[in-house]
Amino acid sequence: MPYDPAVKAWLALSLIRGLGDEGARHLLQEFGSPEAILAAPLRSLKTIVKAEVACAIGQGISEEVLAPALDWLADSQNHIITLGDPDYPQLLLNISDPPLLLYVKGRLDLLNARALAIVGSRHATPQGISNAENFASALSHAGMSIISGMAHGIDAAAHRGGLLGQGSSIAVVGTGLDKVYPAANRELAHQLASQGVLISEFPLGTPPLGSNFPRRNRLISGMSVGCLVVEASLQSGSLITARLAMEQGREVFAIPGSIHSPQSRGCHKLIKQGAKLVEAAQDIFDELSGLLAAETPVDQKPADAQNRGLLDQLGFDPVSMDALCLRSGLTVSQLSAMLLTLELEGRIAALPGGLFQRIH
Repeated sequence: MPYDPAVKAWLALSLIRGLGDEGARHLLQEFGSPEAILAAPLRSLKTIVKAEVACAIGQGISEEVLAPALDWLADSQNHIITLGDPDYPQLLLNISDPPLLLYVKGRLDLLNARALAIVGSRHATPQGISNAENFASALSHAGMSIISGMAHGIDAAAHRGGLLGQGSSIAVVGTGLDKVYPAANRELAHQLASQGVLISEFPLGTPPLGSNFPRRNRLISGMSVGCLVVEASLQSGSLITARLAMEQGREVFAIPGSIHSPQSRGCHKLIKQGAKLVEAAQDIFDELSGLLAAETPVDQKPADAQNRGLLDQLGFDPVSMDALCLRSGLTVSQLSAMLLTLELEGRIAALPGGLFQRIH
């Protein structure tokens, strides 16, 4: 099938060995377009890049090398978004090293949505998983997209929560988009592709190399207006994302935890360094209110009167979901959404054994 020559030129430029995004940007400033770069005389190229890179540009990229990406584009879900594309995430244009192009699978409209990064430990505690999913759900229901890295633990929980609301979720991965890593998140990846979006700066076929993930983190923070760290040890890669967010001028938030938990020490370190301590989703809205054109505060939803009625039915003694269904006449699905809101507002507590208790 025919392909856009401009896309082929961008692809070819991105695959030149040794060039890199910075070198490509310098060439674009000089020549104006990938087509012009690929057609430029060798002597002109050598004034900007090393001789071996200039020779590689002069030799070009074969159709055989381009074929996998062009075939991948035959799927209507798949896109290549370049620096010159209006769909390119505008916030990334303000970071020091924006990628030349992005491989995208899913909803293009999310690339420039207001997004909050939620990151944390791969070895999260059950409470951390619950916090990540609940915060993400509340924020997404209020219209914010949730961006993370699709790793085990906090990342996966954040994506699951984000997919529950209208804001949906964005995954920035450290492999080519023809691979799913970790493999256990395959079903989550399919959900993100159909309801949200998957993004990678790495060419198709790129394996999960360790060096890819710190590089990926600058895009997670760069595409967000703020970064929430849910759980992190002192060695966690999430602290890299938080540091990058600070350097990029983004707001950084952290959830405190037990002083005895290793998974809380990274968050406590961030709070000491100036990150905002948060206990509820509303804390994030309050901090970002100047950046957000419109938001739905979590304590002012139309359903608040119904939530207050549920509080009355809860009482102050622990109660099971089954008992609440009988008392309220609501379904488990309806109750789950209302209980989540009340828990995030700090009005109830989820107890072991599937019990709930009013605390305010």
